[in-house]
Amino acid sequence: MKKEKSAYRIPDAVIMPVFLAIIAFLTVSSAAYAQKFKGLAETPPMGWNSWNRFGPNINEQMIREMADAMVSSGMKAAGYEFINIDDTWEGYRDSLGFIHPDSTRFPHGMKALADYVHSKGLKLGIYSDAGDKTCAGRIGSRGHEYQDALTYAKWGIDYLKYDWCNTEGLNPIGAYTTMRNALYAAGRPIVFSICEWGSNKPWLWAGDVGNLWRTTSDISANFDHDVHHPTWTQLCVMSILDLQVPLRKYAGPGHWNDPDMLEVGNGMTHSEDRAHFSMWCMLAAPLIAGNDLRDMPAETKEILENREVIAVDQDSLGVEGFRYSSDDSLEVWFKPLEKGDWAMCFLNRSLSPRKINFDFQKEAVSDSISGRNADFGKITYALRNLWTGKDIGTTRAPLNAVVPGHDVLMLRLITK
Repeated sequence: MKKEKSAYRIPDAVIMPVFLAIIAFLTVSSAAYAQKFKGLAETPPMGWNSWNRFGPNINEQMIREMADAMVSSGMKAAGYEFINIDDTWEGYRDSLGFIHPDSTRFPHGMKALADYVHSKGLKLGIYSDAGDKTCAGRIGSRGHEYQDALTYAKWGIDYLKYDWCNTEGLNPIGAYTTMRNALYAAGRPIVFSICEWGSNKPWLWAGDVGNLWRTTSDISANFDHDVHHPTWTQLCVMSILDLQVPLRKYAGPGHWNDPDMLEVGNGMTHSEDRAHFSMWCMLAAPLIAGNDLRDMPAETKEILENREVIAVDQDSLGVEGFRYSSDDSLEVWFKPLEKGDWAMCFLNRSLSPRKINFDFQKEAVSDSISGRNADFGKITYALRNLWTGKDIGTTRAPLNAVVPGHDVLMLRLITK
């Protein structure tokens, strides 16, 4: 007679602790990668990107020349550090699925290019897309996120702009979180720039995912006229500015609203470029230039390298400015700064000059986000014009001035 096998049952008292231990281990292991790198982008990133001026027309030699120009032009000394390659660098995936650059455009590969950029004291950024293909139709990262992150780390990449074309069926929070986790697992601190154009309100969820997130559609080199394409609209500077007004509470050190890259030097007037740059600094926006650094006229350098204006953007308090008032196309903006100072900007959106008569003693300027109150009745501030570099009085007397059309008067209010 066959002997029946006995069914040995592990007691619940043994199973449950083992089960809980396994769950705890998996949870801890997963949590170790479910985060972004700490300490990155404590102030808004500053650098240069290839897309606004050159679109798909990029190559290795150009990127090297831009790195050289960032140093020789004074941009690096002013605080710019990233040289970011946008779309069309991608070549092919090998039999194991790892991506390689276009060998015609980048014959020496990305590692050699990163080494060159690093030798200049700068950092190299790269571009990819959450979809199967990029916006220009090159290879996207969908399904290869961990491979691509490992590759970027191996190359020495410091910044990733991650786009949202050809993403049918993808959930943006899931897709961007996957790439965040992949970057963290690869082990190299890489600034993560989320670029889904504000379509899915990233300001509500991206603070723990990326270091900056686009809030709107692409910018154009137009001050106050949008550019309409068959299936989308390229926004002007003023349209983008208006869309930032309700978003300031979501930004801060390590996580910034991104109203898109700068168009300074790409075709607007000098006053429009100055107003554009000033307002991006009032917004504590990333300052990613998009002009040709190799051939900058003096007036463009004057704007991009104005250290007193840049200091407003890079202020360690990390609070966005706010629109205090608007009357007859003249807007007044304030931004709280460290050590009790304020930035103040009069923006003239019209083509005609606008007169200013601002009596500080009659105004009540406060900010609920920073908890700051200018308190002009008790505190006297010195007024410094940030574009002329001149001191122009104090807040004890009304400010009388004229702001030209499509221009600004930008001040720092310094505690005495």
